[in-house]
Amino acid sequence: MEKLKFGFYWAASCGGCEIAVLDLDEKILDVLEIAEVVFWPVAMDIKYKDVEAMPDGHMDVCFFNGAVRTEEQEYMAKLMRRKAKTLIAFGSCAHTGGIPGLANVADAKEIFERAYLKSPSTVNPSNVVPEVKVEMKEGTLTLPEFYDTVKALDQVVDVDYYVPGCPPPTGLINEAIQAIAEGRLPPKGSVLAPLKSVCDECPRVREEKKITEIRRIIDFEPDPEKCLLDQGIVCMGPATRGGCEARCLNANMACTGCGGPCPEAIEQGSAMISALSTVLGLAAEREEGFDPDGLMQQLKDPIGTFYKYGLPKAIINRRVIEK
Repeated sequence: MEKLKFGFYWAASCGGCEIAVLDLDEKILDVLEIAEVVFWPVAMDIKYKDVEAMPDGHMDVCFFNGAVRTEEQEYMAKLMRRKAKTLIAFGSCAHTGGIPGLANVADAKEIFERAYLKSPSTVNPSNVVPEVKVEMKEGTLTLPEFYDTVKALDQVVDVDYYVPGCPPPTGLINEAIQAIAEGRLPPKGSVLAPLKSVCDECPRVREEKKITEIRRIIDFEPDPEKCLLDQGIVCMGPATRGGCEARCLNANMACTGCGGPCPEAIEQGSAMISALSTVLGLAAEREEGFDPDGLMQQLKDPIGTFYKYGLPKAIINRRVIEK
């Protein structure tokens, strides 16, 4: 039987999704039994011209990880869409924009000023910042345009499937590959993860919520048996799709939401804000003089808490840029 042709591409992300593929360990040998990797820039020497020369639809599946932050990444997203029969948004950054998407609170100019001119560790007396084109005596040097707005993959091209996570858990990766190999993929547009939330996978004991203060994991050692939300730690588990087996919670750390929104949720951040508001509303009914607004003031970073991985896919997905 002819092997499937797989491709992997890394856009605006940390590279963890590339390592997650290797985390399959010996199961990667099972992948190589059914598939030939024809495109994987991080692991093989391949040029733009090599991919451009491939017939359209040459790859059976391309796993595209990373958000779209630059002109080059947009070009590659569109190229991969043409060259792959099935395009999978692989990991949080491709799925919902990921941590790079938090940059949507600024624009390219502000980011460059901070990174190259104003950070405490920067020494740049000539105030040099990256330019798209620079003329040198040796010739013209170019860099891809750095966009103001970070986008998830499906905000740039049509996406067939999504594998969530930061990085995707090996169980989800293996299941996705098996579904591809056996021809049992669900309808186009599906997220290849369970329908339940992280809370449904979490073994911690949940009680009636009695939050009187919002606390941070760095301030105390939480009870490892008790729901973190019950202990005043904002845990994104109620608003986050499962499939990770609650691994962060099993390590006594709160869920930060990398699995993306639960099915049917309009967006992840507002779903969690709604859940937390309900909890605070119940507390206000029980506790005389309880001030929910004052409690919310204890939350240090609302955007980073509720939209850590999903700002580009939020209803309000960036700060307004005044030109």
